[in-house]
Amino acid sequence: MKRTPFLAAARFFAAFALAAAFGFFQAANAQDKQPLTVFAAASLKNALDEVNAAWTKQSGVEIRTSYAASSALAKQIEEGALADLFLSADLQWMDYTEKKNLIRAGTRQSLLGNSLAIVASKDSKIGELKIDEKLDLAKLLGDGRLSVASIEAVPAGRYAKTALTRLNLWASVDKKLAEAENVRAALALVSRGEAPLGIVYSTDAAADKGVKVVGTFPVGSHPAIVYPVGVLESSKNAAAERYRKYLSSGEAQVIFRKHGFTIASGASAT
Repeated sequence: MKRTPFLAAARFFAAFALAAAFGFFQAANAQDKQPLTVFAAASLKNALDEVNAAWTKQSGVEIRTSYAASSALAKQIEEGALADLFLSADLQWMDYTEKKNLIRAGTRQSLLGNSLAIVASKDSKIGELKIDEKLDLAKLLGDGRLSVASIEAVPAGRYAKTALTRLNLWASVDKKLAEAENVRAALALVSRGEAPLGIVYSTDAAADKGVKVVGTFPVGSHPAIVYPVGVLESSKNAAAERYRKYLSSGEAQVIFRKHGFTIASGASAT
């Protein structure tokens, strides 16, 4: 049968449209699999690494995580650092980024909770402590220093200062501090024996076999420790919102609890 020019042209355009549609589908699928960049508080590392591995296995989307003090991450975001989500160790630095319109509306939520503890090296002779106004922390330190994250900027350091102040212990130790750039660095000073005691999150203590918890600060001695999460306004990654919801899923919450975190009130995959 003789092929007419019209029929040949129709077939050509049909094939072209099919190829274009296939190419568009491939491009959209590739975009959907672009790696996510997450800025997260240093204290989340062990738990979030495990959560991220589970997410990648399920979704096929790789997570690239930058861990640091929440203050440093917030400043980097403000300066234009490319990231998709921010997980802070306190409300203040999330408030900071949100007020500067750096967090996408409707994506902020409280995710996790934690507690504050005093740690000593695993071989320390210091036993269990009752943390109250009668604790002679200065005597326990001797000539050594109390390891804390930066008390002016880092959430863990601010929580520590607040707790010590409310318990009337601050004046006895404020000249005996060894301040670190983040809570994991403060933990390392104790683990290596460079400081006799340190104040860190309970989850950090559980992540380092070189330390032991000798006391936990009472509820009310510091503000509730809350980890909020939000998608950055600048994110162009289609998977960012799905990942945010996954962080509140039952699967992710099991992992977070395993590492000692509590689940924030109302945290759910919404």
